[in-house]
Amino acid sequence: MKKITRLIIGITVIIALAGCGASREGEKKDITLGATVPYSDMLEKGVKPYLEKKGYKVEVKEFNDYVQPNISLKSGSLDANLFQHKVYMDAFSKENNMKLSSVVTVPTAPIGIYSNKFKSLEEIKPGSTVALANDPTNLARGLTVLRDNGLIEIDDKANPLRVSEKDVTKNPKKLKFQPVEAAQTPRTLESVDLAAVNGNFAISSGLNLEDAIVKDKLPEEIINRIVVLEEDKNSKLAKDLKAAVESEEFKKVINSEFEQFHKPEWMNKKTAAK
Repeated sequence: MKKITRLIIGITVIIALAGCGASREGEKKDITLGATVPYSDMLEKGVKPYLEKKGYKVEVKEFNDYVQPNISLKSGSLDANLFQHKVYMDAFSKENNMKLSSVVTVPTAPIGIYSNKFKSLEEIKPGSTVALANDPTNLARGLTVLRDNGLIEIDDKANPLRVSEKDVTKNPKKLKFQPVEAAQTPRTLESVDLAAVNGNFAISSGLNLEDAIVKDKLPEEIINRIVVLEEDKNSKLAKDLKAAVESEEFKKVINSEFEQFHKPEWMNKKTAAK
């Protein structure tokens, strides 16, 4: 009888400990968030203080590429990241057999057309060379900026998120396109006439967003977002991250530090409602 009693007590203790472990995991307070520049600053200034008031201990880890933040999320060394839009997230998920989930969209730096030679669209000369990011999404964004400002025309049947040089139907100035790695576009300004530069790479290289000749208009699919593994989309952390971005403190940081960024639709609606 004593053996049975000890066995029951032992099983009870194991179950209780297992329950405590699940509880601790559900209430995880030491977290690591990953981001590229300048979104690492956005997390540091606009999200981290809010989370720390909620009792979290937050580390923000900075990345300089678009691959490792998701790989680190999958390995568990990150709890969430901020650097990608929905189109990239969905493509990465499919190609790498991952299940990623968007938590909330944030203000996003636009792609801009920069030049060390020209100050306006009217100054652009025939035959000018234009550096464009060579990944499909940002290539499409760069070409769309040129299209929206009357420099080229694009086939109406082309997928707007997958436009390439092959879809250009009219190029009156005979612009020459030079695809390069997105991170290298700022450096090409010494050797090309124009460059379509992602906002984050423009900022990290010292360019001023206000110096762009023109900027793109971002659809919701291209707005950057905080991302977690799909299994964590309903976690307490995911809910607290969303609350942090929707807070007045975050809004103040955006208005003072990231005023040139394109705001997501939900943020514009929230502002208009007040």
